Amino acid sequence: MIYPTFEELSKNGKYNRYTIAMAAAKGARLVTEEYLEEREHAEEMIRRKETDKPLAALIDTELRDEKAVRTSVHRLRTGEYLIKEEGEEAPANEEPAEET
Repeated sequence: MIYPTFEELSKNGKYNRYTIAMAAAKGARLVTEEYLEEREHAEEMIRRKETDKPLAALIDTELRDEKAVRTSVHRLRTGEYLIKEEGEEAPANEEPAEET
C-alpha cells in the first residue's frame, strides 16, 4: 500500500477516491515526462562528451528510483501538486504549484 493513506489525501473528506486517483494518475504522467526530459538531456550530454558520469548519476534519484505513482502521491501529500476543481482558479498574486 502506498503511504500516505486515502484519509490523509482526502483532506477531511473534501476529495473522494475517484478525484484522488485521477490526480495521482495525472501527476504520474507529469513525473514520467519530467524523467524523460532529464534522461534526454543526460543522454545528450554523454553524446557530446560533456561529462564522464554514467547516465544514472545524471538523473534525479527520485525520478530514477521511485515509481511515478508513488512520487505523484508524495507530491500531492506535500502540496507540490494540487487538486484543482472545475471552475476553480489560482489566486492572481500567488505562483501556483503544478496542478493535476
